[in-house]
Amino acid sequence: MDSARPHTPVAALLRLCLHALLAGLLALAAVRATGGGAPHAWAVVGAVALMATVYAVGVALPAVRPRTTAAAVWLGALGAAWAVLLVVSPDALWAAFPLYFLLLHLLTLRWALPAVLAAAGAAIAGFLFHGQQVTPGAFIGPLIGAAVAVATVLGYDALYRESERRRELIDELVATRAELAEAERTAGTLAERERLAREIHDTLAQGLSSIQLLLRAAERVLPAGDPARDHVEQARRAAQDNLAEARRFVKALTPPDLEQGSLSGALERLCAGAPGPAVQFGVSGTPVELPTPYEVALLRIAQSALANTVQHAGAGRAEITLSFMDTSVALDVVDDGCGFDPARRRAEGTGGFGLPAMRSRAQSLGGTLSVESAPGQGTAVAITLPLPLPVAGAR
Repeated sequence: MDSARPHTPVAALLRLCLHALLAGLLALAAVRATGGGAPHAWAVVGAVALMATVYAVGVALPAVRPRTTAAAVWLGALGAAWAVLLVVSPDALWAAFPLYFLLLHLLTLRWALPAVLAAAGAAIAGFLFHGQQVTPGAFIGPLIGAAVAVATVLGYDALYRESERRRELIDELVATRAELAEAERTAGTLAERERLAREIHDTLAQGLSSIQLLLRAAERVLPAGDPARDHVEQARRAAQDNLAEARRFVKALTPPDLEQGSLSGALERLCAGAPGPAVQFGVSGTPVELPTPYEVALLRIAQSALANTVQHAGAGRAEITLSFMDTSVALDVVDDGCGFDPARRRAEGTGGFGLPAMRSRAQSLGGTLSVESAPGQGTAVAITLPLPLPVAGAR
């Protein structure tokens, strides 16, 4: 007899106790019949042997599992053997108690409860059949035993289900913690790459570019043949080479999504690979090359806004538009989802970290982020970044 549940130490101990209880009760019936000089002692021993054999076969068969046809057939054969024992021995009454547990364990509750009542009735009938003294205990005992068995099994099932729910919750928490740790490591790595790229671009690269321009101006005003002109030219070329190297560093530190091309290409790939709603991408205005921090900020905001659309909006379609203007660049993410009340969410403090993080990215570059939404009317997220005038067309 196998179990559909994991073989925990407690379950294994309960099965051993059930086996021992039934074996002890059968042995008791055989000993009382042979030791007490009962007229049908050998019939009792034969019935005990028959029931023990049927029980052992069911325990050994892997096919006898809860809620299966094999289990029902085996219980029927075991019940028939027990009925034979009830006919020849009044002590067979006590075997009803372990049978209650078997019925409750192997049958569905719909069939187990009637089967337990039938077993209790058979035990009472066997007691009366042997002409034993009729007392209230003869009726109440088997019924109380059946009630105790039902309460015990149902209580154990409830505890088992609660234990399984807690185990699944613990497994989910452990898996979530591992995912969060991996996400934090990845986010930390990307954030550091973005920070280094921004620092190199905004300080070293810009400084080298300024030095190159100053040296070029100095080279123009020095007369030809002046030895200082050669030194200035060498310094300018060194600054130019170092500026190119700094730009290579910035490109190497660019997030992987931007390594394969422009911001427009990265946004187009993001829209094409988005699960859930159909996402369209469009470009407005004349594209210009943006500084790396701008591309990173716009890409990350688009990713975050699109993730909110997929996870929370229940939208059928969405659209991302990148707009290039004379002095600024804008990104709009619009969906036709369920929408929400931004003012109420801010007042109740029920919002997540997505919008504050997007707003922080925009503000770090001097930009703004606005959210327009209403319940049932979709959501529009718009970010506008002013282009840095001195390097509006440089990386």
